[in-house]
Amino acid sequence: MFVEGVLWIVRTGSPWRDLPEAFGEWNSVFRRFSRWSVKGVWWRIFEEISDDPDFEYLIVDSTIVRAHQHAAGAKKGGLKIRRSAARAVA
Repeated sequence: MFVEGVLWIVRTGSPWRDLPEAFGEWNSVFRRFSRWSVKGVWWRIFEEISDDPDFEYLIVDSTIVRAHQHAAGAKKGGLKIRRSAARAVA
């Protein structure tokens, strides 16, 4: 469940505090994730699975990868709310 919890965080981009309780207490999951990161466990796991020539089950597409709104070409400054011309006349 720990690895599934970490993968949920990666997929959703949510903060650790929003981790569903089904994966365990968020702080415990985060502490283990942090320890594994320091010890290089994630790197070793990645190295092992990246050597698999039949790595077909990993599919990354736009339904998983999230981008910030500005990455999609949104204008700077956000939405501008202006009074309509009809109301300005009245």
